[in-house]
Amino acid sequence: MNVTNLWIPMFFWVSAKICFSQVSDAAKDSLFIQQIEDQLEPDKVLHAEPLYIDLIRDLGARKGEKEWNLAFGLSDNRTFDSYEALIEYEWAPINRLGLEIELPFTFYSPGPGTSTDSVPSNRLNSLKLATQWSFFVNEELASSMAIGYIHEFELSDFRNFGKPLIWGNVYNPFLVVAKRWGNNFHSLLYSGPRIEHHFSTNSLQLSYEFHTSFHYMITGTRNFVGVEWNKVLTNNRFNITMRPQMRLGIAKHLMIGIVAGIPIGSRNEGLSAFMRLIWEPGHRKK
Repeated sequence: MNVTNLWIPMFFWVSAKICFSQVSDAAKDSLFIQQIEDQLEPDKVLHAEPLYIDLIRDLGARKGEKEWNLAFGLSDNRTFDSYEALIEYEWAPINRLGLEIELPFTFYSPGPGTSTDSVPSNRLNSLKLATQWSFFVNEELASSMAIGYIHEFELSDFRNFGKPLIWGNVYNPFLVVAKRWGNNFHSLLYSGPRIEHHFSTNSLQLSYEFHTSFHYMITGTRNFVGVEWNKVLTNNRFNITMRPQMRLGIAKHLMIGIVAGIPIGSRNEGLSAFMRLIWEPGHRKK
């Protein structure tokens, strides 16, 4: 056997193995980010999206992207428990524009010593329609900005369903600013007024939402851990909820998000939990 013929292939195999093993985590992140951002046109920046107050498609959405969400939540309201469920579909009909339809439900269960009549009635909360336009996407700055609008047709509860069917509207314009710091750290600001219009009294109730989130994305993946701070100012009351969270990919186009809710300074609200199942069907590359 020719020893040279044996050692030359082994030398190149070992050399390639060593070179591959020396690829740093930073390089892996750069390659992953490049794959997400540069595989299609137009430009897009990879951002970690909060799980509780989620966005209307990704920032810098590309035409053809779509996503289904199923979510379930549990909240302790001291005298009763509330259970959330929602189904949501979002898609991008053109570059940079996201649209969304959502059906959120809430079901209630009385706590010990609480009568059924004293808790709210189960309900389909609203028909929620939303849009979001990414007007700024800059890969060099790793930053994106978007404006959007959510409109909710508030529906009567199941106990009084259809009396009337729609009892009010909610108007909710918002601004989103997101920044990636290096390859792994992500920050996002979501802010805007929320105006509730009650038809029976023709009254308006104004609140202001100011949500911030910070995440660390695991090297070479879309998995992350982080925290979301939901802040709402209503009737001179400032409510804050801290939501530690994590997202994990469980299949090629399927992810699961898990969120804990910790109210800050609220006596009427207890701990809560929220889970979101995210399915992004593949779309054709153009």
